[in-house]
Amino acid sequence: MRRRQALIAAAMVATALAAQGQGATATGEVVKVDKAGRRITLKHGGVPNLDMPPMIMVFHVRDAALLDGLAPGDRVRFEAARIDGRYTITALSKAP
Repeated sequence: MRRRQALIAAAMVATALAAQGQGATATGEVVKVDKAGRRITLKHGGVPNLDMPPMIMVFHVRDAALLDGLAPGDRVRFEAARIDGRYTITALSKAP
């Protein structure tokens, strides 16, 4: 019984760690693009992996090239994580 409990606990921890590492896709609308500052302001829906409700906020962008071709009003899909204490976009593309 103890071994079974230990295995269940280990599986739960592994699942939680995997969920933290994975970026869940969220959607939003571009409000402002600051390529020089590597920032983007998004009006977004909930971001599940960050337990973040819908809001308008500024995200740091890991790679400024992700901002190429984006303009206010564009619909986007993105993945974000908390990196070095900042909410950071790790993947970003225009939504159809």
